[in-house]
Amino acid sequence: MRDEFRTTDEGVRFRDLNGNGVMDPYEDPRLSAEERVEDLLGRLSIEEKVGLLFHTVIEIGDEGELREEPGAISKSPTSVVVLGKHLTHFNVHGMRTAREGARWNNRLQALAARSPHGIPVTISTDPRHAFVENSGVAFAAGPFSQWPEPLGLAALDDVDLVRRFAEIAGREYRAVGIRMALHPQVDLPTEARWGRQAQTFGYDAERVAEMTGAYLEGFQWERLGPDSVACITKHFPGGGPQLDGEDAHFPYGREQVYPGGRFEEHLRPFVEAIRRGTAGIMPYYGMPVGLVRHGEPIEEVGFSYSRQIVTDLLREELGYDGVVLSDWELINDNHVGDQVLPARAWGVEELSPRERLLRLLDAGVDQFGGEECVELLQELLAEGAVAEERIDRSARRILLVKFRLGLFDDPYVDEDEAERIVGAAEFRAEGERAQAESVTVLQNRDRTLPLFRGGRPRIYAEGVATDALAGYGDRVAAPEEAELALVRIGAPFEPRDDLFLEAWFHQGSLEFPPGLVARLRRIAAHCPLVVVVNLDRPAILTPLVPFAAAIAVEFGTSDAALLAALSGRIPPRGVLPVDIPRSMDAVRAAFADMPDGTEDPVFRRGTGLTIG
Repeated sequence: MRDEFRTTDEGVRFRDLNGNGVMDPYEDPRLSAEERVEDLLGRLSIEEKVGLLFHTVIEIGDEGELREEPGAISKSPTSVVVLGKHLTHFNVHGMRTAREGARWNNRLQALAARSPHGIPVTISTDPRHAFVENSGVAFAAGPFSQWPEPLGLAALDDVDLVRRFAEIAGREYRAVGIRMALHPQVDLPTEARWGRQAQTFGYDAERVAEMTGAYLEGFQWERLGPDSVACITKHFPGGGPQLDGEDAHFPYGREQVYPGGRFEEHLRPFVEAIRRGTAGIMPYYGMPVGLVRHGEPIEEVGFSYSRQIVTDLLREELGYDGVVLSDWELINDNHVGDQVLPARAWGVEELSPRERLLRLLDAGVDQFGGEECVELLQELLAEGAVAEERIDRSARRILLVKFRLGLFDDPYVDEDEAERIVGAAEFRAEGERAQAESVTVLQNRDRTLPLFRGGRPRIYAEGVATDALAGYGDRVAAPEEAELALVRIGAPFEPRDDLFLEAWFHQGSLEFPPGLVARLRRIAAHCPLVVVVNLDRPAILTPLVPFAAAIAVEFGTSDAALLAALSGRIPPRGVLPVDIPRSMDAVRAAFADMPDGTEDPVFRRGTGLTIG
């Protein structure tokens, strides 16, 4: 695995990546990243340059083996995409153990070292330190330390804690070879129905900007280097104001609207991310409808297809010269088993894949997410439809990140060290404390909270494991037998399962079904009822207010952490990062792009009671 390492007569250790026995300039660790990029760029074939512009999904084989057949989502065997198609960026999905992840990284990097110039692989990931499991959005923590979702970090309203989380998450990523975070997600979730709020920091633009800066500092440090994880800040220019809250992953959610004229406010976190040196930026799938900026109508196409957005706004007006990575599958339809998800080519659906690729390049995109159709770009180059200089421009930005991360000098990791660092007891304890503290108490009649002050009550519980309750009270089978009822539920949504990924997205109405409300009211008639709602979206809590003794919301919390908070053992200190609307009529009447836009919310942003 490590026989590519050599030492010059002067004692300089380097990787002989092209196998010629000489330390070429791009292999020389003493040179600047810029100098090494220029040397390497002049050596690469067209096929190698083209491969740099694609960033697709990859899956780990059993016991950290390289998977040599298509996976559940990945399209091709590993050796085909690395050695045949020259791809060097991969978004990893499942990772069962830290040792497995580290072993797989080392095998993947050794495979990449066999390519003509040994370009190392950059392994990326969506968030994987919280609770949401959705292949289109994020992964549950698994072997990593587990924290509340970013919306829970926002509920803590603690910029230093955001930085600390990012430092820990970055350290765990680096231990297994993950060097690129496809986050933070800094959209302002101003449409209450939008299904991707859990991964945001809420919609106070200035506070989100502060948290964005802290997040980037924790992952990337002051500047991108060998101890950094490169961040892709998303979704430019802000994905929150979706029409009716429908998500732009799907054809019915393609429209993004600004009836309140608040486009510039949604830009604010990205301005801060650029100032802090984010390695990459990802535009969203959505297409703006009716947006006029500086007197000029913005074309109604997906943001990645828009030269007005990527080149005029992001590059020229905001001065960004880092990598622009498109969101996934903008060129080709995605076939997974017998399910199909149409290419998210909103506004350019009628174009062919080759025409879409040309539009993305013309807009200013550097890298195509979720795609590996290198032959298509090679054909366009051969025909003269795309100039090699245009490919060089993007390849230069992409290679610069790799060199700054130190991947060319040593991309390997230590399996034993990975097992020691990932999910370390200290990190888990910090994550569990953050889970408990992020619990947000909205109602507390008759000082029902903290719970369990009078010994071991008889508890009727739903949604809480018996072993977690055992340390606090005695579980009973019916509310009639209980001194206290504790019911834990999720925020409501309308289940859908027609398109690939759709079942994992919570969309539609925020109202609880009337049967559930009636059943909770019957429970409350027998004993004090504490209702805890997982707030991945702002549920309409209005019907619960009259009869619940206490109402709390959480943003990713284990049973143990929740009980620690409700008992006051770890006092909850969360405050709402978004309003809780009073009704769906208020939601429908609100402007999708306006923070605090619903009339007379039942609980306002900033609400959070202390207990004890």
